[in-house]
Amino acid sequence: MISHELLQILVCPACRTKVELEDDFLVCHGCGRRYPVRDGIPVMLIEEGDKHRIPVDGEKKAGD
Repeated sequence: MISHELLQILVCPACRTKVELEDDFLVCHGCGRRYPVRDGIPVMLIEEGDKHRIPVDGEKKAGD
């Protein structure tokens, strides 16, 4: 579990937007990256966020 204090200071390393905890991911609504939380530890690497990225407004999914 990630502490409330830690969630207050975590930001996306790619775009510096605050992230929110959703299931087992820290989600950035600025760029759509989703960073996994493994064994209670957030993996805040841009490469990891890219693997689980969701399209944000105006972006197309890969293959569209």
